[in-house]
Amino acid sequence: MSNEQALKQYDIKKYKTPDGYTSDIAVFTIVSTRMETFKPPVMDLKIMLIKRSMVDSEGRPNIEAGKWALPGGFVDPNESAFQSAQRELREETGVDHIHLEHFGVYDTPGRDPRGWIISNAHFAIVPEHQIAKREASDDASEVELFSVENVLNFDLAFDHAQIIQDAIHVIRQKLLESTVAKEFLPAEFTYSELQAVLLTVTSESAIALDAAFARKIKSLPFIQEIIGKKTTRTSKKPTQLYRFIDMEVNNSIYHAKK
Repeated sequence: MSNEQALKQYDIKKYKTPDGYTSDIAVFTIVSTRMETFKPPVMDLKIMLIKRSMVDSEGRPNIEAGKWALPGGFVDPNESAFQSAQRELREETGVDHIHLEHFGVYDTPGRDPRGWIISNAHFAIVPEHQIAKREASDDASEVELFSVENVLNFDLAFDHAQIIQDAIHVIRQKLLESTVAKEFLPAEFTYSELQAVLLTVTSESAIALDAAFARKIKSLPFIQEIIGKKTTRTSKKPTQLYRFIDMEVNNSIYHAKK
């Protein structure tokens, strides 16, 4: 049977089709909450959210109005979900040209009061300077950074609490199973500065305990001790400086060996 014959027998009315197709974007950054001379830094993992406008672009009452949400919106017929994520992020927050990755599809019936809406979830983890010019527009009335420790207590729009929870898990893997932490460090860093970045996603003893991590960093093949260079910016006692070197790495690169 040819496709043409098969299509003549196909009845689209037999199948439930979605009422909409959207993209949502979870953008994370890591910022210093304490940076004092002679003390290790304290870092915080944050996520960028928008507040949904009270009315839509046509002046009608907006769905989930006034709630904090992930940037996002409907996919246009002439674009992919990924292209939609790039466009919606730019239109709602002014953020553009950052590296996005897809991580999930959310299609549970009832997740959106407008009907069965399927959403593609994307994430990014970038230094704050890449989102410094963020500015709310389009369907967003505000755009802000929030600590991930607090954001899941918010009354978030749609099922964005679940999407964010899943995105945090992805970010945790990204930081612990790759060298992305270097994006949040100076080119030459101390063990405690790297430790502070990793502690934004884990409390694992191999990382959280100072002595254990100070030993661990010396055994990591993708980190190189800078011979003869020390600093007092994180301790009154001169502390060794390190740098990342380019190489392929395996999963769980910072974890203790079992």
